[in-house]
Amino acid sequence: MTDLVWTKSSYSTDEGPDCVEVATPDETRVLVRDSKNPHGPRLALTPTTWASFLPYASAH
Repeated sequence: MTDLVWTKSSYSTDEGPDCVEVATPDETRVLVRDSKNPHGPRLALTPTTWASFLPYASAH
């Protein structure tokens, strides 16, 4: 999985503590990681779960 394209959240900054990145390796998974720890753990979500989470995340 080294060739994944990670996209940083528009809410993240280089100075701030909230740095989230997302990658979609295929149509069945959305991967989420902490950009400050790119080799650390990752969440693997279904696209449906990710879509359900987004309105909640952007409201906070």
